[in-house]
Amino acid sequence: MVVQPVEVTEPNPAAPSRTGPPALRRLLPTALTLLVAAPVLAALHAVRPAPYGDHFAAHAHYAREGHRPLAVLPARGDTVTLWDDGVVTANDGASVRWHRALPAADDWLPTHRGTGVLRPLGRGILAVVTPPRIAGYRLADGDLRWVVPARERCVFTPERAVRHAGALIVAQPCPAAAWTSQLIAVDALGRITPHRTSLGNDVPGRRPEHPNTEKVLARPR
Repeated sequence: MVVQPVEVTEPNPAAPSRTGPPALRRLLPTALTLLVAAPVLAALHAVRPAPYGDHFAAHAHYAREGHRPLAVLPARGDTVTLWDDGVVTANDGASVRWHRALPAADDWLPTHRGTGVLRPLGRGILAVVTPPRIAGYRLADGDLRWVVPARERCVFTPERAVRHAGALIVAQPCPAAAWTSQLIAVDALGRITPHRTSLGNDVPGRRPEHPNTEKVLARPR
């Protein structure tokens, strides 16, 4: 029996794979797509309009596209503006700090024209006086702190509100009985009533002015 020699070639374990791992081949198209799309998405994000049409012009002039201001109030380094669509904004001259939309503004704002709506109160609180309610917002972040609704079949009159002894006195006439009118008083903590229990209006996380009361008040003798 004659045996023919056969040459056997062993594979080179160090030779690199031409096709690569299957998982890598599946991820390559997705990675390439993201690399191509990233500049496009960044450009779209840069040119998209602001949600409320906000923009700053020269000399830090703040405006909203397609809207005009009805009332402007400087308050604690910010500027609070009431717009013709019932939106209240606060800006610091470089950016908009917050937006708040007044409910049912279309029913009364065209007639009142914003007179007396924005009223500053002590301790960083802004009172927004509208016919159906008075709302207190924290100027620092626009947080709603309290709401005083008008009585049934009655309305508040923003243009007739006056300041007295640190409080805002607001008339509340009732159209059903022209001779009936009620005055209410509000301050930074809400409506002034006997024995009221009010929430604090400080921003959460802010340290108190005097954390150690023993250093402020004298010890009892």
